[in-house]
This record gives sequence, structure tokens and C-alpha cells, in this order.
Amino acid sequence: MKVLLINHFPLEGSGSGTYTRDVAHFLLKGGHDVCIIFPENKEPAPVEGMRYRPVYFTGNTEAIAGAASGATASTVTSALPFNYPCFTTHPRSTTTFADLDEQQLAAYFTAFEQEIARAIEDFAPDIIHVQHIWLLSYLASKHDLPFIITAHGTDLMGYEKWPEFRVYANEAASACNRVITISKDNCKATVDTFAQIKEKTVLLSNGYNNDIFYPEALDRAALLATYGVPYNGEKFVLFAGKLAHFKGVDVLLHAVKKYEGLQPDAFVTVIAGTGQEDENLRRLAKELDLKSVFFIGHQSQAQLRSLYSTADVFVTPSRYEPFGLVALEAMACGLPVVATNKGGLSDFVTSEVGSVTNCDPDDICAAILSEMETNERLPGRRALVAEYALQRFSMTHYIEELDNIYQEVLAK
Repeated sequence: MKVLLINHFPLEGSGSGTYTRDVAHFLLKGGHDVCIIFPENKEPAPVEGMRYRPVYFTGNTEAIAGAASGATASTVTSALPFNYPCFTTHPRSTTTFADLDEQQLAAYFTAFEQEIARAIEDFAPDIIHVQHIWLLSYLASKHDLPFIITAHGTDLMGYEKWPEFRVYANEAASACNRVITISKDNCKATVDTFAQIKEKTVLLSNGYNNDIFYPEALDRAALLATYGVPYNGEKFVLFAGKLAHFKGVDVLLHAVKKYEGLQPDAFVTVIAGTGQEDENLRRLAKELDLKSVFFIGHQSQAQLRSLYSTADVFVTPSRYEPFGLVALEAMACGLPVVATNKGGLSDFVTSEVGSVTNCDPDDICAAILSEMETNERLPGRRALVAEYALQRFSMTHYIEELDNIYQEVLAK
């Protein structure tokens, strides 16, 4: 089968980007042929067997330098003269769809319309799989090919915030053959937003890349030293993800204030990620006079695997989370999770592998302390957490279900 994957974001730095790359990787392993269309402002790292069709953007000096270092001169010259738009933020772009003026939006549509048409002509896909019920799904709907959409949740945020884009999302929802939703909450919210998709919606919980995320045996002090984090036997609390308001990292910092006050010098808290709230969060940490909080910026998946494998507790303090793939990746490395009850996290975070609580500093602090105690009481817990994730949510299992959906659509 030939599958054309399309995403609104690069293949790293966002949940849907990670999802797209992982789906492509496991489809290739299963013997399928894959081509991916996505925006970029630098040359993507090649992956054996994977066909890339990036649409290039140049939004800032760093992006232009990044693209120029690996791309051909013609690629850089033809790049759209603004950064790729997002629903909230991305490690390499803070431009939103609402920031695009009329001319930029027209250029965005034209660039992707041309790339999709070329891919269909050259690659001849059997099916198109687009991420987000949004602009590129609308463009895919213009071609006489079976196509499905995965609704990732941030598209619903865009739909709510920006009414001017709803006409495109509505048309895409009406035209697609199937909509995949990623959690129970995401499924309900998607159907509530797009009533016309009710009969063609399927719930398929996200899978994590089990070729990348698994437990590693590492020295905690040595690992933290590589990030300039001093370590003297403290408990290690970790957050990783986009530094956006809805991720609730400010709530976590207020929780840190509480557990540092209860047990001084007993914890080290590491914040991995970048985003539009980065500066505000660093300022808040100083205002709260937090003693052992360290911001280490964006990390690769391999680096995250090492951090997950050495921390004591992973925290996802989101105000809302359509699914929460990073929490699942952490669990795959044996790391118990403290999650909030807003969105899809409660679909897979159980008392066996962590805690689900309110998005509130007191409750998050209490859950972190409780998880620390449980870890001490159950020394073999990490292996159980990793096995739970592997048996239920690996991408190996996910791709089998996804392939069934492709086959059902193609059979009609």
C-alpha cells in the first residue's frame, strides 16, 4: 500500500509531528510505501526508505541559517518568507495561523496545494492520511482519493479561537472517509464540534514508538551533570513538553514551591522543552524563589529516553491534554506519571502506573509525594510500568489497527 501522510507541522517538536514520523516508520517496517508532506524551516534529517516532501518556510534568522546549512540554494530561495504557522507554539515557530495576512495565507495554500498535487502525480498514493481537521485536510479533500484525518485536539482549539478558518475545517470533515480520534475526551469533543462525522469516527488511542522508548540503565548523577544540574541524592521530578499555557507548567512550579517547602533540599525538578511561555516560566521560578528547578530546553527523543529512565516521577500538569503522548513515552521507560484529569490522560494513566489528579498545585504536590512513597514501597515498579505501556500502547500494536482502518476505507 502507498500512503501519503500530511501534517501541518515538522516531524519533531509537536505531538502530531512525532505521531506522523512514528506512523511512517512503522508502516515502512510493515512493508508499505510512505511519502510525507510537512512544513520545515531547516533541512530534515534523512531516514532510510522514507520519502520527504518538505514545504520550506523562513521565519527568522535561525530558521534561514538552519535551512541554508543543509538545503540547496534553490530550496532556500523558494522558501515562503515567513515561519510556518501553529495552533499555539512550536520549538521553532511562534507564528500562529491567525498571524498570517491575506497574502501569506494565499501563499501557504498555494505551496501545499502544489506539493500535494506533485506527490499524487509522482507517488500515486492509494490513500491520504492527514493530521488535524484543518487547512491541509481541506486541500486533500480536493483530490479524488480516499483520505482519513486524525484529530489531535489542537485543531479543535484553532476551530474555537479562529472562526475565519472554520469553513475549511468543515469542508474537510464532511469530505473525509474516516476521522481517527486519539482519546475518549478527544472523540467526544471532535464529534461535538463536527456533527457530520459521527458515523465515520473511530477511537484509536495513540501509540508510542517502542523502537525509541524503553528503559535504560543509566547513572543519574552523571546524566544530570551533562545538563549542568548538580545532584546529591535528591528525588528527581521531570516535565517534558511544549512550554505553552495549556500545558500548565506554571501550576507545576507552584507545586514545586510546596514540596520544596515541605521537604527542603529533597528534590530536583527538571523542565525540558521550549515555547512561548519559556521566559514567563523562568521569571515565575525566580519569583517563587525555587531552589532546585532547572530549565534544559528542547531535547531529542533519545535524550528524553535517558531522562525518563533516570527520573522518579514524570508530571503532566496540563490544563487540557487531548491525549498526552509524552506521558506514555515516559511510562514506556518505566517512569510513573502524575497527570491531570483534563482530557485524555485518564484513558491510560491508572493507579498501577501513576496518579490522576486536579490541575491544582496542592493536588499535584500531594500526588508527586504519594508517587515517591509508592516507588519506595514497590522497588520493582519501574518494570511493571514499562510492561504496561508496551503491552497496551506500543506503535507495533497501533499500526496493526491503523492498517485495518486503511483497508476498510479502501474496500468501500
